[in-house]
Amino acid sequence: MMRKWGLVLSVLVAAALVLSACGEGSKKGAGADFKIGLVTDVGGIDDKSFNQSAWDGLERVKKDTGAATKFLESKGEADMEPNLNNFVKEGYSLTWGIGFLFQDAMTKVAKQNPDAKLALIDNEIDLPNVSSVMFAENEGAFLVGVVAGLMTKSGKIGFVGGMDIPVIHRFDAGFEAGIKAVNPNAEILKNYVGEFMRPDLGKQAAATLYDNGADIVFQAAGNSGTGVFNEARERKDAGKDVWVIGVDKDQSIDFGDDITLTSMMKGVEQAVYKVSKDFMDGNFEGGKVVTLGLKDDGVGLPQENKNVPEDVLKKVDEYKQKIIKGEIVVPTAPAGK
Repeated sequence: MMRKWGLVLSVLVAAALVLSACGEGSKKGAGADFKIGLVTDVGGIDDKSFNQSAWDGLERVKKDTGAATKFLESKGEADMEPNLNNFVKEGYSLTWGIGFLFQDAMTKVAKQNPDAKLALIDNEIDLPNVSSVMFAENEGAFLVGVVAGLMTKSGKIGFVGGMDIPVIHRFDAGFEAGIKAVNPNAEILKNYVGEFMRPDLGKQAAATLYDNGADIVFQAAGNSGTGVFNEARERKDAGKDVWVIGVDKDQSIDFGDDITLTSMMKGVEQAVYKVSKDFMDGNFEGGKVVTLGLKDDGVGLPQENKNVPEDVLKKVDEYKQKIIKGEIVVPTAPAGK
């Protein structure tokens, strides 16, 4: 799916097999002393997107090493600090916070517990006991913008964002830039729902965009994005030619490739797996920020794109190479943000 991450993980797995010459029991035993906790963002563990991808990565760690894993869900920002503290006080070896909104809570917990090891997705904390992983969502979103710009029939394309925060701005800005690069006359309609846990609001937002003529909608809204797919499903079943572009993982797996045009992949699963595994191997990079973009295969399209013609995929790859070479610098915030 993401070749460079895949190569790294293959090397890690191969090394683990060599070290486990004594058999499966030894491999499982190697992780028995580790407990890794994960605190979700407000979208919930079953968001079929961001949080689920992170948990999938930790479940792979459990399967491969025998480490104990557990998650706690955050229903709101107020839950984040106590959830992190829960794992820290229980002596967990590593505690993950999944999402931009964790910055304040994790900073406080990390300062109060300097011996605890923590890791963060989608924000950065400059403390020696926190490892931060960021993604260049704008670069991946540019590529799905190219797809939408070349494949729209109505000339109108929609974007549904979750909360009005920088990480969603990167999706928004990249998507718009990709569309305009190939279809400068396209009209882009946007709707921020303000929540990551409201599929009903996502559905309403999508309905408004489709009613206003959009035939393709890119959603970056966590569990609220489920509502975008629900609205598209109803319209597709009624004979309407509408599409959704998924986010974070290949969402055609959950929602069907008859309504999922493609997805903007984000290597959250791979990042959680690699950082956790590195930590267990004694290589915790606290105080450092790793940003994964197209050059790292940290973002991009799925390996299979049944609904995207070869000529469009070829154009996507052309733009991908231009971004990697620095010939195109993708904006990180849309106008007015």
